[in-house]
Amino acid sequence: MHKSEVLQKIREVGLVPVLRADSEEEALAIAYALEAGGVTVLEVTMTVPGAIDAIRRLASEAGDRILVGAGTVLDPETARACMLAGAQFIVSPALNLRTIELCRRYNVAVFPGGLTPTEIVTAWEAGADAVKVFPCSAVGGAKYLKAIKAPLPQIELIPTGGVSLATAAEFLEAGAIALGVGGDLVDNKAIRAGKPEVITENARKYLEIVAAHQGKTS
Repeated sequence: MHKSEVLQKIREVGLVPVLRADSEEEALAIAYALEAGGVTVLEVTMTVPGAIDAIRRLASEAGDRILVGAGTVLDPETARACMLAGAQFIVSPALNLRTIELCRRYNVAVFPGGLTPTEIVTAWEAGADAVKVFPCSAVGGAKYLKAIKAPLPQIELIPTGGVSLATAAEFLEAGAIALGVGGDLVDNKAIRAGKPEVITENARKYLEIVAAHQGKTS
């Protein structure tokens, strides 16, 4: 998939679930529970044991249905390994200019982390496709995002940290192009309890919020 199509898909779905798990098998179970709920974008974080193998399996088994990215990527070497495994976008909690450079070289979408206005502008000037505002909840949540967007409307932002069913609409109204969602959606306990339908149902609820927002802004 071309980078422009990757970016459009993320904007359309409006969610980037942050998939953390204790094993490769658990990661795949979560991914398929999300897909059952209609969420066909996700990032497998490098904190998952065997994360690159999980990305490779997802890309191989479901790459025609699920847009698979890599998260918690801290350096260009890891980014390259993820790309070779099939990751179609790269996400980081921090700003590493060499990682942005590598992603641009291979025409892969990259969402580095930034929190302050300086970090966000630096990431954008370096070629970030969007900036992951993290940890957004620690500095004011949706109100902070809105304050950042006021002077920087040209920079696309993906808030992560503090996004929940209760706050999702506020973040979208504040100007987010998509929401980075962690534990409120990616419920590992549900998978371990043999209840993937919990994740599936929450995925549907998030998509309803996104659809309502997109309906208002279209």
